[in-house]
Amino acid sequence: MIFDLALIWALLIATAVFLYVVLDGFDLGLGILFPTARSKAERDVMMNSVAPVWDGNETWLVLGGGGLYAVFPLAYAVLMPALYVPIMAMLFGLIFRGVVFEFRFKAPAHRQWVWDVAFFLGSLTAALAQGIALGAIIQGIEVEGRAYAGGWLDWLTPFSLLTGLAVVIGYALLGATWLVWKCEGPMQEHFREKATVLGALLLAMIAVVSLWTPALHPQFAERWFEFPQIFYTAPVPLFVVALAVLLFSSLRSTRDGLPFLASLGLFLVTFVGLGVSLFPYVVPTSITIWQAAAPDSSLEFLLVGAAVLIPMILAYTGYAYWVFRGKVRPDEGYH
Repeated sequence: MIFDLALIWALLIATAVFLYVVLDGFDLGLGILFPTARSKAERDVMMNSVAPVWDGNETWLVLGGGGLYAVFPLAYAVLMPALYVPIMAMLFGLIFRGVVFEFRFKAPAHRQWVWDVAFFLGSLTAALAQGIALGAIIQGIEVEGRAYAGGWLDWLTPFSLLTGLAVVIGYALLGATWLVWKCEGPMQEHFREKATVLGALLLAMIAVVSLWTPALHPQFAERWFEFPQIFYTAPVPLFVVALAVLLFSSLRSTRDGLPFLASLGLFLVTFVGLGVSLFPYVVPTSITIWQAAAPDSSLEFLLVGAAVLIPMILAYTGYAYWVFRGKVRPDEGYH
């Protein structure tokens, strides 16, 4: 085989996961920030800013999860039993949010607080569960032979709770900078202040997680701190510092879209750093992408479908954001 199909698919699934994280991340962040809104009108604007695009954002989650099942079945068979609880919590949270989008605007005024609380709790649960699952994967999953050999609560550790909190803060930052971009006036200034605080908290979380991760496995420490690998990994923290400077400076400027782009950049750089730590493992440090991959004939067949499907999803997503571009005002909305 001329091309390394397992590596190509690993990159495609990683891309799908990243696109889900940043696209669904900011609307999960809106839900996390819901209690900070100062009025019903502000909550309506928050909902209207993502109502046209939120369900399309979750397409990437389906692609990432379905791709893992089809392309890396061994990894799927090991990871799912290890992560049943956080994965189910995430799905219930996402279902709650989906119901809220459809019901909130039609609810009687005296009942609307119920849907506001459900939107917050669903968003918080989904974000926290995603972060905990990520932490559980990074810290390692006990494998014997070709099966999960751990217990029901192996996912629940101080490190996974830390990564869960980090993801919640990161998503809240994405939501706050999204609102800086999409809103005007006092509401924009309110969330500009929130973004400044959340940006500082996220940098602190990145620092703690980055220092803790190499201590989990000797392979991680070698990749980050030993020569000559350090020459390849050093740009990651440098980019984090540069993007942090861009984020805080842009929050003091009038370029409303730049804080959101800087936040996306922080997620991209930390995602790349995660990939540097984990590669070539899909289940650290037990199963590599080549050990977990389906037969080449299956990978070839699925790649043909992906070559058609992924450009269609990208085109739809880009068109939706283009159509609903611009500021969202209190007297306008998508219902």
